[in-house]
Amino acid sequence: METMLNVLDRVFLGNTLSAWAWAIGSAIVVFVVAWFARQLLLNRARAFAKRRPTGLASVLPHLVLKTGVTLVLIAALVVGTFQLVLPARVERVVQAVVVVLIVLQLAAYGIVLIDAGIAEFMRRNKTGQDSEDASLATSMIAVRILALAIFFAGLVLLALENLGVDVTAMIAGLGVGGIAVALALQNVLGDLFGSLSIVLDKPFVVGDFIIVGDKLGTVEKIGLKTTRLRSLGGEQLIFANSDLLSSRIQNYKRMNERRIVFSFGVEYGTAVEKLEAIPGVVRKAIESQERTRFDRAHFKAFGDSSLDFEVVYYMLVPDYNAYMDVQQAVNLALFRNLTGAGISFAFPTRTLHLASATPLAVTRDAEGDEEEAGCPRPARQGFEPENGARPQG
Repeated sequence: METMLNVLDRVFLGNTLSAWAWAIGSAIVVFVVAWFARQLLLNRARAFAKRRPTGLASVLPHLVLKTGVTLVLIAALVVGTFQLVLPARVERVVQAVVVVLIVLQLAAYGIVLIDAGIAEFMRRNKTGQDSEDASLATSMIAVRILALAIFFAGLVLLALENLGVDVTAMIAGLGVGGIAVALALQNVLGDLFGSLSIVLDKPFVVGDFIIVGDKLGTVEKIGLKTTRLRSLGGEQLIFANSDLLSSRIQNYKRMNERRIVFSFGVEYGTAVEKLEAIPGVVRKAIESQERTRFDRAHFKAFGDSSLDFEVVYYMLVPDYNAYMDVQQAVNLALFRNLTGAGISFAFPTRTLHLASATPLAVTRDAEGDEEEAGCPRPARQGFEPENGARPQG
């Protein structure tokens, strides 16, 4: 027994063998307890996730699964070293190992949380349309890359600071470098954030018919840098996302009703009684069509060559083809009913009134000058009579 005690009292790296034995035993116990606690927590998290399959509850089992041997070793290592007096160099090595293990564990947690947050966002904003969901997924890829880059940069700075490295100059250098990169890539970053704005704010989605300035078309794809439209002529229009958001956009897909204004004119010779009947004929022609709401019809103005009427009605559906079908039916009904009532549509005409004039007789005097009959010829300047008399005064 004394021999065993003497052996345990021997010093190794500044600690007795008994202290090393207690440290190793404590680390093993902590490792075993922590591993069983992890398994118990995993079972509880899975049961909780079954009751609430969405939100944070669904993430808990993944977080527990990511709590692997790394975190358990950290706990065992920390508990074991508490019972030892280690040299400064060994303590620095142990501290470095602990910091690295903690950073790796935090990185695993961060990846799970970022992915879970993006998946939850996509679930809440899912529309069921493949093209629109594909645009959302493309934008979320950029968001994931950006979030992971920021997160890992923070972890690296945290690890270096805990290892005794002065990160102040490094942060300042990263700030200056970040500004330089941002200035160099401002157009790309502007388009990237423009894509995120379009996906999150949804001023339009894939399939919408929009007008941007003097360009119009149907949205085909919302990418990270550009948005593509298919014009009515068939060609593809490509807009930078930043330019697109800085423009005024008319989204016709979001139109609830379409307001229609049209005019026509009848001849000036139309009787007053027939003019008074025209608004009623127009109203009947519009109300006989489905998906329409009549607003007004008025004798608006006296035109250059017609008596002008203005009509306003609403299409209860925004579809352009449906509007054209209704407008055609209304035009045919008006032509049929008005011409049947003896009312003629006007077309540009002009009437010229010519006044007759009596021609004047023309005579010639002895000197060959012409003069009109009934119009005395004015005296010539400087004329002297033959008798030599001069005019008075």
